[in-house]
Parts: sequence; structure tokens; C-alpha cells
Amino acid sequence: MTPEFHATRARRRSLRRNILFIVMTATSAALLLSAIGLLTYEVYKSRETWLNDLQSQADLMAQSIEATLVFSDPASARSALGAFRLQPQIRAATVFDAGGKLFAGYRSAGSNERLTAPHPQPDGARFDGSYVEVDRPILHNMERVGTLYVLARHDVLSRALDYVWILGLASLAGLGLAALIFRRMHPVITAPIVSMADISRRIIEDRNYDLRVSARAADDEIGTLVVAFNSMLDTLRSEVEERRGAEAALRAADQRKDMFLATLAHELRNPLAPISTGLALLRRADADAVLRARMRDMMERQVRQLVRLIDDLLDVSRITRGKLDLRREPVAVAELVRQAAEAATPALQAKDQSLAIELPPTSTWVNVDQARLTQVLVNLLGNASKYTPVGGHVRLAVQAGDDGSGGSVSISVADDGIGIEPRRQQEIFEMFFQVDSSLERGAAGLGIGLTLARELVQMHAGTLTVASAGLGQGSTFTIHLSSCDAPLAPTPGAVAGPQPGPAGLDIVIADDNVDFADSFASVLRLSGHRVRVANDGAQALALMKRARPRVAFFDVGMPVLNGLDLARQVRAWPDERPLLLVAVTGWGQESDRERARAAGFDQHLTKPVDFVAAEALLATIQSAASD
Repeated sequence: MTPEFHATRARRRSLRRNILFIVMTATSAALLLSAIGLLTYEVYKSRETWLNDLQSQADLMAQSIEATLVFSDPASARSALGAFRLQPQIRAATVFDAGGKLFAGYRSAGSNERLTAPHPQPDGARFDGSYVEVDRPILHNMERVGTLYVLARHDVLSRALDYVWILGLASLAGLGLAALIFRRMHPVITAPIVSMADISRRIIEDRNYDLRVSARAADDEIGTLVVAFNSMLDTLRSEVEERRGAEAALRAADQRKDMFLATLAHELRNPLAPISTGLALLRRADADAVLRARMRDMMERQVRQLVRLIDDLLDVSRITRGKLDLRREPVAVAELVRQAAEAATPALQAKDQSLAIELPPTSTWVNVDQARLTQVLVNLLGNASKYTPVGGHVRLAVQAGDDGSGGSVSISVADDGIGIEPRRQQEIFEMFFQVDSSLERGAAGLGIGLTLARELVQMHAGTLTVASAGLGQGSTFTIHLSSCDAPLAPTPGAVAGPQPGPAGLDIVIADDNVDFADSFASVLRLSGHRVRVANDGAQALALMKRARPRVAFFDVGMPVLNGLDLARQVRAWPDERPLLLVAVTGWGQESDRERARAAGFDQHLTKPVDFVAAEALLATIQSAASD
């Protein structure tokens, strides 16, 4: 046994002893005080009664010997005093005449007390230890003819001892009764408290939160305490179970996080490796135009893959913080399927997989964000291809129906790949979860695609479900959405033909990444624009004052003067000429866009810059300037 156990047992015994000590001490004190009070009262009253009796006897004796003094008959006086023999406590009695001369005396048998002269007292009595002296006047015709002096022994001690014995026996009986009451009350009062202490010790030692104190059907404070203690244990057990579940979830999340970080590094290196190889080949293949074109195409694909990975991470972050906005409009489901199939075809062809598409006989429309729902379908098709072996089959089917409250559409992506265990079919929608992270399968992905897909579908008031008969039996993901009416056809009208291209624009690019700034400027110069470059905020501010451009691309994080402060200073100039300020940065959260707008930026481009989007933006400005 541990020292703590013995200490607990000692405390448990001490609790019973302390309560018994309190009960017995309180009882003893009450009995003792009662005994002292009763004994004091009894001694006082006994002495008072005894003194009154003695004085009464002395008065009677004084009256009886009055005549002996008048007739000077000492013998008769002594005979009369002999009546005191009937009172053993009277040790001696003496009669003195009016002149104080001894007239007659009496002494009890065996008494050696001296017959002395009286000591007059105001009340006729004087106590001296265990003796009391009483003197009474002897009167004849209202004249004092003598004095009677009585000496008696008052045995207070023996009487007090008698009372002590009686009170002692009564006290023992009272203490015994108190002990009996304590024994009867122990199960009601101390036993539950001792049980709670024992349960607490066992919980601390064994971590067994199922232990409980035996319930008492009592409506008193102890019963309430026991009920509250058990209720506290119920709450504690629930909290412990929740904490254990939370700890298990945190451990699983931490493991998935570590796996995610490792996978992210792997996924980012995958496109970087061919980009690096392509750059090396481009340096050596100046004369081989075909190889250069193939390398450019490959590098563009890998850059798009990098952008897609980063965009997925940003989308998950936006959804988690509720910052993702949908641009919903009526879209034909067939168009969504066509775009998704077109985007997924290269991956399917790379593994020699077939894609079967099934559409309903009539056109079906849904009110969705076309880009986001296409993103979901591309993700599902990509997963189907990834988890299906070479030469496998993928099916994309659309069904229109009635969900009871209106039209409905279900879009399913089925494959004959590795399948999913039933117990793990809900886990696949959790963040960073990987169905198969084995090295033999190749690219593992980030484990956020299905999480993002489900969140996007739910934002469209739809559901994304999965079904699989088990490992090796393929899987089917189904999107359920509400359908909508087809939009009205636009009114026919004249369509303007292509216009001749306008003149180039004056542009300033400010970025501390020299390679990016120079390459971006080169691309814009090839489109006929006049471009100047600065590599910090101070240079850009001076360049803006000299060049007065129509468009400026500012990096947000620059040395000397950051892009936000640079934009504020430029916007503060009293200049009526129009200026388009575009923020170019790797920060793409909605909060970053809001900060850019507050600083005076008109547009926000996230690195790596989509040059097609940048050219379209400049073309819009050129068209507006030529009107």
C-alpha cells in the first residue's frame, strides 16, 4: 500500500474519532456543568435548610430553659440540654446567664469540643470550617436573662460525595446513551462522508470515474451532499470522456497535419522538378523550336498545378472563415459536365482510362457558381482517375428528378478503382485525410480536395455523398442539387465586330522581386505597352512622379516604402488624370483584398499572375480610352 493510502485511512479513522470526540466532549461538558450547578445549588440549599432547623431547635431550647434561669435551676437546664442527644450533629450546647457566667452545659458523647463563650453574630450564626456556631438570646418578659450557645458539625463533604456518586452514575449513563446515539447515527452522517472520501481516493488512484456513493433515501443535508457528489462525478465522467475524445481527435488531427505537411512538400516538389528540368533544357535547345515549345507547354501545366494547390488551400481557409462568396447564376448541367470532362481528360488519357458520360434527355439547369461547381466535378473526376488503375473506367452520370419540394438534379462520378472501406467512408471528407498514401500509388494529394468539394456543395444548399461496396469494388460520389428554370433567351441584336487594337499604355511596375518585375515588364512590352520598372517603394514613388502612367502594378511587400503606403501617397496627389492601381501580391485572402482597396487599389492580382487576366484588364482600359 502507498503512503497516501495509509494517510487516507488514518484520516478516515480520524474522522470517526473526531466526530465521536465531539459528541462525547459536548455530552460530558453538558453533564459536568449540570452536575456542578446542581451540586452547588444542593449544598447551598442544604446548608440553608440545616441552619434554619438548627436555629429553630435553639429557639425552642431557649424557651424551654427560660424558667431554669429565672429560678436558677442549673440541673433542670442541663436536663433540658440533654434533649440534644437526639441530634448527633449538635456537638455542644452552653447556657450563660445575663452576666455571661456559665450556667449549664451539654457535650455529645465522644465530643472533645470546648465549651466556650459565645461569639455574637448579627444573624446569630457563624460558620467555621465544618462547624457552625449559633447563639440565641433567652428572654423573660422581653428582658434578656441569658444566652444559649450551640456548636454543631455540618458534614457537607459526605453529602456532596453522595451527590457526586449520583451525578457520576448519571453522567456515565448519559455518555453511554450518547455513544449509542452516535453508533445509530454513524450510518446516516459519517458513513456517507467516509464513503465519499474513499470513492475520491479510488478515483484518484485508479482513474475509475464509474464509482458512485450508495444513494440514500434521505431528504436532509447529507442526502443532498451525496446526490450532489454523485452528480458531480457524472459530470466529471462526461467531461473526462469528452476530453479523451478531444485528445484523440487532436492526436489524429496532429498526425494528419504532419502527413499533410509532408504531402504538401511532396506535391510542391512534383511540379517544381519538371519546371527545373525544362529550364535546363531551354538553355541547351536554342535551335530546337519543337522542344522549346514542348517545354513551355509542360512548364505552363506545372505552374497551373502549383497554382491549383495554393488555390485549394486558400479556398479551404476562406470557407472556414466564411469569406468565400459565390456568384450564382442559372447554368446548364450539360455545360458543367462538358467543362469538367474537358479539364479531366488529360489525367484520364495519361492512364488510358475511359470516361462515359450520361445526360438526361432534356436540358437541366441549376443555380450555381459555375466556376466553383466545375471545380468540384474536376476534383471528383481527378480522384476517380487517381484511385482507379490503368485501363479503368469512370462514369459521369446526370439524373433529373423530383425531391418532393421541386426539381432536383443528381450528378454522380463512379469508378471501378480501389474502393473505400465502409467504416472509413465518412472520414474521407475530413481535412487532410488520405484513403491511400502508399508510395506505390504516386501523387498523394493534399487531403483537402473532398473537404473543399463537400463545403462548396453545401454552400449551394446541396449534399455530397459517397457509396462503396468495399475495398477493390470502386466508389461513387453523388452531388444532389435543386434544379431551376432555364434563363430567358437574350433579345437578338447587332453584335459589334472586332475593333482595331488601340495604342499601348504607359505602365509602371514596382516589385522587389527583380526577376518577376523584369519578366512581367517583358510580357507587357510584347503587347505594345510602354513599361518602366522600380524595385522598391521609394524608386517607384519617384518614377510615378516623372512618368505619370495610366496603369501601375505595385507589390504590397516592398522595402523602404511598402505598396499600401505607396498607393496612399499616389492617391493623395491632386491629379485629375485617371490612374488604375493594381496590387500584385502573394497575399490573397479577402482581408488582404480589403486592405488593398482601403489603400486605394482598384484591382488585386495574386501571384503567380495570370498574364491572360492581366492582358484582359489592360485591354478593357484601352477599349474605354478609345471610345
